[in-house]
Amino acid sequence: MDHHICVTCGAQFTGTAEPPATCPICEDERQYIGHEGQRWVTLDQVRDDHSNVIESVEPGLTGIATEPRFAIGQQAHLIETPAGNLLWNCISLVDDDTVAAVEQRGGLAAIAVSHPHFFTGMAEWSGAFGGVPIYLHADDREWVTRPDDAIRFWRGETADPLPGSGLTLIRCGGHFPGSCVLHWPDGAGGAGALLTGDTITVVSDRRWVSFMESYPNLIPLGAGAIRRIVAAVEPYPFERLYGGWSGSVVGSDAKGSVRRSAERYLDRIGG
Repeated sequence: MDHHICVTCGAQFTGTAEPPATCPICEDERQYIGHEGQRWVTLDQVRDDHSNVIESVEPGLTGIATEPRFAIGQQAHLIETPAGNLLWNCISLVDDDTVAAVEQRGGLAAIAVSHPHFFTGMAEWSGAFGGVPIYLHADDREWVTRPDDAIRFWRGETADPLPGSGLTLIRCGGHFPGSCVLHWPDGAGGAGALLTGDTITVVSDRRWVSFMESYPNLIPLGAGAIRRIVAAVEPYPFERLYGGWSGSVVGSDAKGSVRRSAERYLDRIGG
């Protein structure tokens, strides 16, 4: 039986003889059914005509993205720490070349995912590295399309996915109830970096970020949700911010950018 993958969002499903009837992640108002209707592929089919581009982003941080673009074009980040390496967010494609590249950088000790639009092939990735744990916030449990014993649901406002690494998962909510970001204190040369997926998204003018309930459907968040996001990251120092797509980087004064962007957003909505 095949683990079918949704072409639109990249989520991989529990193995079945026939594709699922629908993708619940895409049927939700935060996402959408592809304009050609619900379509499915298998991992082998993705491997046939796609490959992963693996590039150093800064010392200790590697970006992994699929080309040609697949699903919503998500990028994963491999963070190297003395306590082992963590994969932040996930993509649908994992293959022998990708595994070899990760092993050359010290292997993989754990996976952490920000929210359901990055769940993609997380179980496949875990299995490729011996069943390493996958950390998801419990508030997003209902969106898991391929349950796996490696999944660890965490609760509360923060979590330590890799003891001794200094990494902290921070629940922000907003985009999804369990949407979280990752603080990497050693990033940006020790000034700190925040990896956000699109819980906090980098916009085209990379001095700014924004916040939405749905990006493709342009559904805004309310004032309370914006204030919660800003308050959640306020205790953490970060000079740089990495979004969920290649090149989506606020290179300096990222914490100031989050504050200013929230103030601008609240002003525009009268919040």
